[in-house]
Amino acid sequence: MINLVLWLGGGALLALAVWRIRGPFTRMGELDRLAENARRYDSWRGGRSTAAAGDETTGADIMRQLLRRQVYLWLAIGTAGVLLVLAGFAVR
Repeated sequence: MINLVLWLGGGALLALAVWRIRGPFTRMGELDRLAENARRYDSWRGGRSTAAAGDETTGADIMRQLLRRQVYLWLAIGTAGVLLVLAGFAVR
């Protein structure tokens, strides 16, 4: 009986992690595409006029850090789900 509870709990955590991790990955891909497009445009245009443009932190960089933190959180939760499923097999 304990193994069934562990399997169901682990499967639920794993499914929740997979479902919740898709959003940040999708948004990170969009940010990467937009950054690549901006780099192509800047190179076509001859670069930015200020020398410090490459050193400043943009809003996209902060967003990418937040999304990366969310991905790590849900990866940890998914790993806990896998460990619960494996514990269910060990208890069996």
